Amino acid sequence: MKKYLFLAFSTLWCTLLPFWLLAQLTLRLTNLPVGTPADAQFFVAGSFNNWSPGDAAWRLVPNAQGQPEIVFNPAPGAYEYKFTRGSWATVEGNEQGGYRPNRTLQYNGGAQTIDISVLSWEDVGGGNHTAAPNVSILSANFYMPQLNRSRRIWLYLPPNYETSGQSYPVLYMHDGQNLFDVATSFSGEWRVDETLNELFAQGDPGVIVVGIDNGGGERINEYTPWPNPQYGGGDGEAYIDFIAQTLKPYIDENYRTLSGPAHTGIMGSSLGGLISLYGVLRYPMTFGRGGIFSPSLWFTSDIYTYATQQGHSAPQRLYFIAGQQESSSMVGQLNSMHATLLQAGYAESELRKLIHADGQHAEWYWAREFGAAYQWLFAGGITGIDLAAGAQPLAVFPNPATDTLRLSQPELSGQAQLFDAQGRPVRQARISDGRFSLRGLPAGLYWLRLQTDADKRIFLARVVKQ
Repeated sequence: MKKYLFLAFSTLWCTLLPFWLLAQLTLRLTNLPVGTPADAQFFVAGSFNNWSPGDAAWRLVPNAQGQPEIVFNPAPGAYEYKFTRGSWATVEGNEQGGYRPNRTLQYNGGAQTIDISVLSWEDVGGGNHTAAPNVSILSANFYMPQLNRSRRIWLYLPPNYETSGQSYPVLYMHDGQNLFDVATSFSGEWRVDETLNELFAQGDPGVIVVGIDNGGGERINEYTPWPNPQYGGGDGEAYIDFIAQTLKPYIDENYRTLSGPAHTGIMGSSLGGLISLYGVLRYPMTFGRGGIFSPSLWFTSDIYTYATQQGHSAPQRLYFIAGQQESSSMVGQLNSMHATLLQAGYAESELRKLIHADGQHAEWYWAREFGAAYQWLFAGGITGIDLAAGAQPLAVFPNPATDTLRLSQPELSGQAQLFDAQGRPVRQARISDGRFSLRGLPAGLYWLRLQTDADKRIFLARVVKQ
């Protein structure tokens, strides 16, 4: 009798248990890449364990066939995860040994087994890493509450950040995988760190860059404010809210930043250009600088309506580029947006639009144009005066220079002014022979502003005096 009562009680207890407590999910590694250390241990880190990369409770153990696997009982739902060998430095990578987006799974309960092939480990045969020493990973999984997911965040600090005590402007950039390291890029890198370090060596005051990895399969969703009938999307508002309301306050609290809109920029290309434009329109009192490269304006016509509705409520600088070798509609759409912004109240001096005959929809093009865009966007914010409003770039040589500057366009003549790094005028002279004297000036960073006699055009050059 007792035996039957026990069986009945056991059956009732199992019936009363939530069904997901009886479920089992198995993650099994069926293929490992060449070069995996013979004594390696494997771990899973994901949204189900607070992204802990080496927690012993989440170590995979060999099954009867010797395949590493882990069995656990999650609640039904969507999860993101990755495999490591015990730390984020040993996380799995893509086919080239670089960054791969988080894996995703939808668990609906019951017994479920997922067989997985690891293509590479980032620290084993991970390709040629090119990130400079002053680039680091701020977080492998920075939580995005507006989207209820996590993302890797990169951080570039100026070379003198640890010793200067200074505060710096901040540039937020999308597609973080492609900004600093060729080994993590999926289509080439922007060389942001190399470019900024070179400019710093020439006297640039420096900038902090925060790179946000795209979410792989979530890229279209996050970089588009409105859905496209064919491609979907539409999470862009939440993504920009994450940057403005969560990431930026964290950066401002933990690093020495100049936090005002004149010192805060947002930049990206393609869909990243679209979401950057949306960001400066949605948060004009947060993002005073916008770098909009080859924007995918074709994705939604709502961006034009939004620009008109938002109007112009704060001083900003927006830098647009596009190439004639891109889609047949790229240049026309960029011209239309430029006209829309002017009609919405933006001044010509706040907008810079460049169309390059050789420009393609590619990282090499955006990498080439990054330095000039950065310098124009942050020129006034750094010096404190609007030296660059409506100005065209002026090439001078040698730069750095000792005594005399030469103009790359010696035919230009007019009134020239030289300003120091704080925007204070230090010298004024007429240029008629393509030369400007630096004799007697202390070493440092200067700005040369030239207004031509003939057509009153304004040219600007950043100059380093040795």
